[in-house]
This record gives sequence, structure tokens and C-alpha cells, in this order.
Amino acid sequence: MNHSIKEKIAGFNALGNFLKQLDEVAFESIAFQVSNNNSWFTPAHTRIALQGLGRFLDEKALADWVGGYSFPEDGSSLSIGLIMAGNVPAVGFHDLLCILIAGHSAHVKLSSSDRVLIPWLLEKLISFDPRFERQVIWEERLNGMDAYIATGSDNSSRYFDYYFGKYPHIIRKNRTSVAVLDGQETDEDLEKLANDVFLHYGLGCRNVSKIYVKSEDQLQRVLKAADKKSEVINHHKYLNNYEYNKSIYLVNREPHLDNGFLLLRECVELVSPIAVVFYEYYENEDDLSKKLGEKADKIQCVVSRQGRFPRSLPFGQAQFPGLTDYADHIDTLQFLLTLKQAVPK
Repeated sequence: MNHSIKEKIAGFNALGNFLKQLDEVAFESIAFQVSNNNSWFTPAHTRIALQGLGRFLDEKALADWVGGYSFPEDGSSLSIGLIMAGNVPAVGFHDLLCILIAGHSAHVKLSSSDRVLIPWLLEKLISFDPRFERQVIWEERLNGMDAYIATGSDNSSRYFDYYFGKYPHIIRKNRTSVAVLDGQETDEDLEKLANDVFLHYGLGCRNVSKIYVKSEDQLQRVLKAADKKSEVINHHKYLNNYEYNKSIYLVNREPHLDNGFLLLRECVELVSPIAVVFYEYYENEDDLSKKLGEKADKIQCVVSRQGRFPRSLPFGQAQFPGLTDYADHIDTLQFLLTLKQAVPK
């Protein structure tokens, strides 16, 4: 049965409308199941994730997105092995969207940390367009696929590369996001930066885990602006991480700043532990560009005041990607569309 791009967009648009109009009783039901599976995924964070999906599952946004691609006319379908991450609620949905839009079948291995929300979203999508059901197969082992998309850590990426490297693939490693401060930030700017740091407790690749500053007084302002996020310390897992990292710094006598729920520590590395944000000083924009360039393959996004730094986002926008904001800056949809020629059937 033919399933046109226009019909697929209509199905995803219907899902988007459903998410936008989701009543509180239905939301609380699914949010409870999500948090019961993974206590990091609080109802507040599930709500934010669903709101984000609702924004880009929009008919115009979807049409504009696919309008930039050339879709082969042969209609051939390939089997795509999809290993999803589970660090943020429904973080793997964009990959699934790309596979379905491209006309392939998705053989999905869910993350044990996110086993509820993705199947629930697919169930709702199928209720609007049953033809999607034949395109998704849940798997525990992924053997004999035509191509693979796998997201994990630097360690798991070596495992993925060993098993899947001979097939067409996208294998993603650890990434994180950084902030650039120039000293002219307003209190409102820094409060927005706090959203980039604390949303999802810092677990996502789009969370800011490091800031580049010119002076120590900027660090004090960052800590003060973060005060409105102090409720994170009420989460038992976050509290455990905060206390553990604080005790390590104290025992080792490592200099750090502390506001009671967030630790700032000077470090050249990018990826900080939970409840910690690293910082590094820079002299000027040339120096900063050099520092960022050396670590570009580990940075998902950069935020700065009003997005003034080249190729950066405004503060507060790191966690709200659009349809073209691909993980690791690899165009997933283009990869899937070119597979029709690359893989023989």
C-alpha cells in the first residue's frame, strides 16, 4: 500500500496536535509510567519533552523540512537497525521520525532507561495512520540489517563500530554543550543559561556542562542566577551526585565554587559530572575560537548572549532543537535517503 510523504506528514501532524491538546489526566498517567521506569525522568521533564515534540510535529514545519530533500521514486524500503539513547525522555524519536519519513523499516532497540515514552508515542501515531505499524519492529538483537544508527557513549561506540562498521552507519559518541560569556550578560541572560545547565539534570548532550569566562566575577553571577533552579537538589539522585562530587573535591582539596546545589570547577575538559559545571578562562575571541575548534568534535551546541558568538544559540535555547538540528551535525535524513542507492537489495 503506497504511503505518500504528504500522508506521512499528516499522520505526524495529527500526533503533534494530540500532544498539544493532551489533557492532564492522560498526561499524568503516562508521566507516572515514565518516571516509574526511570526516576530521572520527572513529570516536569516529560512534559517539556512532549511540548518540544508537539512544536516540530507541525504540518508546515514538517513540509518545510522534507522540502529540502530529494526522495527517490522507486519506493524501495530497507531495514534500519536503530539503537536508541535513553538520557533524555524520547530522545530517540527524531531518528525514528527520519526513518519513517524516508520510507524504511525501523528495527528499534530501546534503551532500558526510556522504554515507555517511545512505544506510547508510536501507539498514538499508529492510531492516526495504521500504515506506520508495518514500518516499526521492536528488537532485542539487531542482526542482518541494511544499515544502522546507534547512539551511545565513547565506550559503546567502539562496540557498535566493531559489529556494525562494515554496514552503512551513523555511530554517535559522547557530546556535550558549552556556553560563552563575554561579561555583558544581563541577569535574565544568566537565568536562561541556568535552563541550559539544569534541564534534564544535565543528562543531555545539549546541556551546558562547561562555560568559558573572562573573569571570576562572572562565575559568581552564574551561581547567583542559578538560585532559581535550587529545587534540583530535592531529587535524590541529583543530591547523591552533588554530595559525592563535593566530597571528592574537599578530600582532594581541589579549588571549586559551591552554591549549595551546583559546583563550579576550573577544568580544560568538556564533560563534567552531574551537579558540576566546568569553567575555563579565555583571553579574546581568537583564543576562544582556537579552544573550541580543538574540541569541535565533542561539542553539540554553543550558547552565548543573543547568539552573538559565531554559530551559537541564544541562552535558553539549547534544549529546544528543530527538525534540522541533527545530533552530531550529521544529516540523518540525507543519510537514509542516499541508502537507496548505496545498499543493494
